[in-house]
This record gives sequence, structure tokens and C-alpha cells, in this order.
Amino acid sequence: MMFERLREDIASVFHRDPAARNTFEVLTNYPGLHALLLHRFCHWLWNLGLKWLARTISTIARWLTGIEIHPGATIGRRFFIDHGMGVVIGETTIIGDDVTLYQGVTLGGTSWNKGKRHPTIGNGVVVGAGAKILGPFEVGEGAKVGSNSVVTKAVPAGATVVGIPGRVIVKRKPAEDDDVRRKEMEERMGFDAYGVTEEMPDPVARAVRSLLDHMHVVDDRIENMCKALKKVNSEYQNGELPPLQDEDFDCVRDDQPQDK
Repeated sequence: MMFERLREDIASVFHRDPAARNTFEVLTNYPGLHALLLHRFCHWLWNLGLKWLARTISTIARWLTGIEIHPGATIGRRFFIDHGMGVVIGETTIIGDDVTLYQGVTLGGTSWNKGKRHPTIGNGVVVGAGAKILGPFEVGEGAKVGSNSVVTKAVPAGATVVGIPGRVIVKRKPAEDDDVRRKEMEERMGFDAYGVTEEMPDPVARAVRSLLDHMHVVDDRIENMCKALKKVNSEYQNGELPPLQDEDFDCVRDDQPQDK
């Protein structure tokens, strides 16, 4: 059983890190794997009631790997910590199978009370570098937490969380003509709305997309009203709206060159 789990852990490194070249390199140079193996031993001691010894060995493991995992934390199969420096996993954390953490991740608590204080991470979750997940809630299966996000509430399965505080993005299936209509509105307005795409995990960008969709409908209605007024009164003049200039939006773009 122990060697079977070890083979799984090594295979998970090859599956998730293209830099891994061979088994010997993984066994000797991956601190995430070292921390996981030591944690399993510490967790076994913790459950036997040898809590001081378990904490002492976990402290030594932290010195050696830069990864702090409390012996009381429960970790599933094929868990992978990439790079690992600065990772902190609290006592009542529960981690499912096939979870991936990157460096600087904290799975912490926000309460000094006894009992469940740390998050429950579902199967297949990926947590980006520097992210903080704080509190006794669940991160649903297959969710993704963006780098440097701070998550303080439950995350639905399959969702993506970004920002401070973390904001949940739930993907929806766009209508077939959404992109065509949105592009048409951008051309009418005279600028490209931040190069926003459906795959971009940014709540602000999604808000811009929604505004473009709404403005497209409003623009069509106004155009139809102007046509109807012109039919009623042939002297009605339909003035052109001033276009929005691209340079007016330079200050809010992310792709501006940096001063050297």
C-alpha cells in the first residue's frame, strides 16, 4: 500500500510538471514530494496520539522543504505541490484527490475557536501561486483559484476565483452571435474593449462584455426609433453620435509600455 501510494505520487509529478525527467530526480529534488511523504508519517503519529513527536517532525520537515503542513491535516491521493516554498496548510484542512498547489499558497483559518477552522479542498482543485484560502468552507471539485487571490467564502464546483477579495466566476455558454454582435458594437464605438474574451477569468472584463451587449440592444432600438421618426416627419435630422476615441482609454489598459 505504501509503495503503491509512492508510485502514484511520483506519477502525479510527471503528469503535472513537464520539467520532471526521471524518477531519481523526482525523489531527490522535489520538496513538495518530500513534504508530502513526511506529512503522511506525521499524520500517522498524530492519529496515534503522539502529537508532540508529530509536530516536531513536521517542524523539521518545514526547515528542510520550506513547506508547513500541520500533522492534523487530511490529504488525499496524488497531491502535488509545485515548487512549494511558503506553502502553509492548517490543522483542520481536508484536501481531496488530485489537488495541485503552487508556491506561497495558504490554507488557513480565521478563527481562534476549536473545531473546523480551515478549508475543505475538493478533488481536482488547482490553487495558483500566492493564493490564500481562509476559513472553514468548501472549494468545490474541479475549481481553480487564481494566483494571489484571497478566498473567504465557498467556491462552487468547476468555478474560477480571482481577485482580492476572491470573486467567483461561473462560466456560461454564450449565444452563437454574441461575439459577432459585440465586435460590431466595438467597431461602432471606435475602440477595442480591452481585448476581452470569454475565457478571460476577470470579473471586470465580464462586466465590460455585459455592458457592450446591453449597449448593442439600446443602439439598435435608438436607430429603429430614429427611422420611425424620419418616416413620420421627413424634416427630422438624425445627427451622428461622436465616436469614442481609442486614446481616451489608454489609461485603463493593461498593455501600456512601462517607463524605463
